[in-house]
Amino acid sequence: MSRNSAAICLFETFQKSYHPIRDLATASGTMATLRDVANRAGVSIGSVSAVVNRTAPVSAALRQRVLAAIEELGYAPDGVARSLKTGRTRTIGLIIPDLTNPLFAALAAAIERACDAAGYALVLCASADDPEKELRHLQLMRTQRADGLVLVLSGVEPGNAEAIRRLVTVPAVLVDRTLRGLAEFDSVMLDDRAAARMAVEYMIRSGHRRIGVITGRPGISTATDRFDGYREALDEAGIVFDEDLAVCGDFQIETAKDATAALLHRRPRPTAIFSTSNLTTIGVMRAVAEQGFRCPKDVSVAGIGDFEWSTAFSPGLTAVVQPVREMGERAVECLLARLDGAPPAGPVRAVFAPQLAVRESCRVIG
Repeated sequence: MSRNSAAICLFETFQKSYHPIRDLATASGTMATLRDVANRAGVSIGSVSAVVNRTAPVSAALRQRVLAAIEELGYAPDGVARSLKTGRTRTIGLIIPDLTNPLFAALAAAIERACDAAGYALVLCASADDPEKELRHLQLMRTQRADGLVLVLSGVEPGNAEAIRRLVTVPAVLVDRTLRGLAEFDSVMLDDRAAARMAVEYMIRSGHRRIGVITGRPGISTATDRFDGYREALDEAGIVFDEDLAVCGDFQIETAKDATAALLHRRPRPTAIFSTSNLTTIGVMRAVAEQGFRCPKDVSVAGIGDFEWSTAFSPGLTAVVQPVREMGERAVECLLARLDGAPPAGPVRAVFAPQLAVRESCRVIG
């Protein structure tokens, strides 16, 4: 498995301890069955199935009796047989661009917790924002018969939407990024235009007029929407857009660092820089330090994407906060509605409002 790809398979297990009946079964090569568990617990096979598969509510006492019998007999559900019978594997597939990005790591953790609480395992793959690799992961999810998918798509190649549509035959929800041509999918997004306007408007209120921007990867919806929000904030304040102050950072640390270095040597130099993602902000702050400038005395910085250790920067970073946990939970809710409940008539469009965390990286100028 490559460094940028991982699979997490979480299955319910029970604490192993010595028991003569179970050990005898193991020694003789026989496996406990659902009927054996039912006989041991003194309940019906249907009750055992309800506990194991979580298909119906049962009383706490009945559940405890069944779990005790499972423990005694060392019963392990046959996942393959169960999936053939029910048409379900109780797995959810998640594709994200990058496991090392704090945003996507936090999103994956939130989705895993929500899946686990609902009795689903999570299979996780990272695409490195490579459309071909993304399609291979989708094919894998289809082969493994995932019940539903949560997708953070690259979506930068022509015809990618049609290829994705052919591969996705189960309920799917898009998170963080939209993709033109997949309007039938549910989606859970940050209001990216509003997020960008929020950060840039704060800079403008702080007295800045020459505001640079490190843009994201072309073709990705978040990059487009955040750049549009930057432009809208300038327009509303009567500030003429200067294309020399817009440099592509590709949502990558090193690229953003080089882009920021170029901005810092513009004449006149921008008094503030707007960063369009958390990794971009890291690149911006590195460039400011390496080029011999000080933040916020020489240049102010504000961006989109907060993370737990952002306050460890000196100065603390002013950033737009994305409600990542809530977005992950909402994505799983959308899938469960389609898998287990009464699905909505049309695609869900859940848009989360941003919030601005004001810290010390953006100063007021006269």
